[in-house]
Amino acid sequence: MNEFLQDINWSPLWISLKTGVVATVIAFFLGIFCARKVMKLKPAARGILDGILTMPLVLPPTVAGFFLLLLFSLKRPLGSFLFENFDIKIVQTWKGCVIAAVVIAFPLMYRNARAAFEQVDVNLIYAGQTLGMSDGKIFWKVVIPTATPGIASGTVLAFARAIGEYGATSMLAGNILGKTRTVSVAIASETAAGNYGTAGFWVVVIVAISFVIVAAINIVSGRGMKTGRWI
Repeated sequence: MNEFLQDINWSPLWISLKTGVVATVIAFFLGIFCARKVMKLKPAARGILDGILTMPLVLPPTVAGFFLLLLFSLKRPLGSFLFENFDIKIVQTWKGCVIAAVVIAFPLMYRNARAAFEQVDVNLIYAGQTLGMSDGKIFWKVVIPTATPGIASGTVLAFARAIGEYGATSMLAGNILGKTRTVSVAIASETAAGNYGTAGFWVVVIVAISFVIVAAINIVSGRGMKTGRWI
């Protein structure tokens, strides 16, 4: 067992965790920003924009990855512009891992943040307005603290989705060992190569991480809630 662990290349785990953390931070702020803006729109515009922002949640990840590949390919205007003017390459790089993870994890953060905001008691907002607080101050001092459990759950879910992302990541970032190979990509790669022992090891790792994340969601969701037993 010790020899097996010594032979394991741990880079997929570090890449997955690093990608998950960065993607979650981006999705966190982007999700909160979009949730706040969408709630201020008229119903028709809100429904359309909400559908667009939620689309990556229902689309197959490979479809999202295909669109990202078309967008950031060096043969496309945006990809060519970024590379020629800023020397930024997205395809088959770690940046591609992050972008793919953000796109797939963002809807979970956005939906949870919006649901949490919708459950905030409007009387608290009215009270803040009565006290002369600005909209921005009410949002950060009243709405965010009240919606914290929902936002926290969305953050944990976004992280879980980011570290487990495979389809869009493999399409955009590829499968480069030590560079873009995440745990999910490593499982598919090792299985295809017939290395079931290594693939099984990474399966155990991702299952363990997922269990910790589920436990964290239950703990966060349970805070501030009255619990009891059915009789």
